[in-house]
Amino acid sequence: MVTAIVMIKAEVTRIPEVAEAIAQIEGVSEVYSVTGGVDLIAMVRVRRHEHLAEVIPGQVSKIPGVLSSDTHIAFHAYSNHDLEAAFSLGMDD
Repeated sequence: MVTAIVMIKAEVTRIPEVAEAIAQIEGVSEVYSVTGGVDLIAMVRVRRHEHLAEVIPGQVSKIPGVLSSDTHIAFHAYSNHDLEAAFSLGMDD
Protein backbone atom coordinates (compact mmCIF):
# COMPACT_ATOMS: atom_id res chain seq x y z
CA MET A 1 0.00 0.00 0.00
CA VAL A 2 1.35 3.42 -0.99
CA THR A 3 0.05 6.36 1.04
CA ALA A 4 0.26 9.97 -0.06
CA ILE A 5 -0.76 13.03 1.90
CA VAL A 6 -1.98 15.68 -0.54
CA MET A 7 -2.24 19.27 0.66
CA ILE A 8 -4.59 21.25 -1.55
CA LYS A 9 -5.27 24.94 -2.02
CA ALA A 10 -8.76 25.59 -3.35
CA GLU A 11 -10.94 28.52 -4.27
CA VAL A 12 -12.37 29.58 -0.92
CA THR A 13 -15.97 29.73 -2.11
CA ARG A 14 -15.73 26.21 -3.56
CA ILE A 15 -14.01 24.33 -0.71
CA PRO A 16 -17.00 22.13 0.22
CA GLU A 17 -17.75 21.06 -3.36
CA VAL A 18 -14.06 20.54 -4.15
CA ALA A 19 -13.71 18.35 -1.04
CA GLU A 20 -16.76 16.29 -2.01
CA ALA A 21 -15.46 15.80 -5.56
CA ILE A 22 -12.04 14.71 -4.32
CA ALA A 23 -13.62 12.30 -1.83
CA GLN A 24 -15.39 10.53 -4.69
CA ILE A 25 -12.12 9.65 -6.47
CA GLU A 26 -11.09 6.01 -6.22
CA GLY A 27 -7.97 5.81 -4.08
CA VAL A 28 -8.89 8.80 -1.90
CA SER A 29 -9.73 7.50 1.56
CA GLU A 30 -10.38 10.78 3.37
CA VAL A 31 -10.49 14.52 2.75
CA TYR A 32 -10.12 17.01 5.59
CA SER A 33 -10.96 20.70 5.60
CA VAL A 34 -8.17 22.28 7.65
CA THR A 35 -6.77 25.54 8.95
CA GLY A 36 -3.34 26.84 8.00
CA GLY A 37 -1.59 27.31 4.70
CA VAL A 38 -3.80 24.88 2.77
CA ASP A 39 -7.53 24.39 2.57
CA LEU A 40 -7.83 20.61 2.25
CA ILE A 41 -5.76 17.54 3.04
CA ALA A 42 -6.53 14.34 1.16
CA MET A 43 -5.25 10.90 2.10
CA VAL A 44 -4.59 8.82 -1.00
CA ARG A 45 -3.98 5.09 -0.66
CA VAL A 46 -3.21 3.02 -3.73
CA ARG A 47 -1.70 -0.39 -4.43
CA ARG A 48 1.16 0.77 -6.63
CA HIS A 49 3.27 3.89 -6.79
CA GLU A 50 2.33 4.38 -10.46
CA HIS A 51 -1.33 4.76 -9.50
CA LEU A 52 -0.53 8.02 -7.68
CA ALA A 53 -0.08 9.70 -11.06
CA GLU A 54 -3.52 8.56 -12.13
CA VAL A 55 -5.14 9.88 -8.95
CA ILE A 56 -3.29 13.10 -8.07
CA PRO A 57 -2.30 14.93 -11.26
CA GLY A 58 -4.69 12.82 -13.33
CA GLN A 59 -7.84 13.57 -11.32
CA VAL A 60 -7.42 15.65 -8.14
CA SER A 61 -5.57 18.51 -9.85
CA LYS A 62 -8.17 18.67 -12.63
CA ILE A 63 -11.16 19.29 -10.35
CA PRO A 64 -12.57 22.78 -10.90
CA GLY A 65 -11.66 24.93 -7.91
CA VAL A 66 -8.33 23.20 -7.16
CA LEU A 67 -5.64 25.89 -7.34
CA SER A 68 -2.57 23.84 -6.40
CA SER A 69 -1.45 20.76 -4.52
CA ASP A 70 1.63 19.54 -2.68
CA THR A 71 2.08 15.78 -2.29
CA HIS A 72 4.02 13.95 0.40
CA ILE A 73 4.56 10.20 0.05
CA ALA A 74 4.71 8.26 3.31
CA PHE A 75 7.68 5.99 3.94
CA HIS A 76 6.21 4.18 6.93
CA ALA A 77 3.01 4.35 8.98
CA TYR A 78 3.22 4.43 12.76
CA SER A 79 -0.22 3.67 14.07
CA ASN A 80 -2.25 1.68 16.55
CA HIS A 81 -4.57 0.76 13.69
CA ASP A 82 -3.80 -1.93 11.15
CA LEU A 83 -4.34 0.26 8.08
CA GLU A 84 -2.99 -2.34 5.67
CA ALA A 85 -5.58 -4.88 6.81
CA ALA A 86 -8.39 -2.33 6.78
CA PHE A 87 -7.68 -1.28 3.21
CA SER A 88 -7.09 -4.77 1.89
CA LEU A 89 -10.61 -6.04 2.60
CA GLY A 90 -12.09 -7.39 -0.61
CA MET A 91 -9.03 -6.58 -2.71
CA ASP A 92 -7.10 -9.14 -4.69
CA ASP A 93 -3.37 -8.78 -5.38
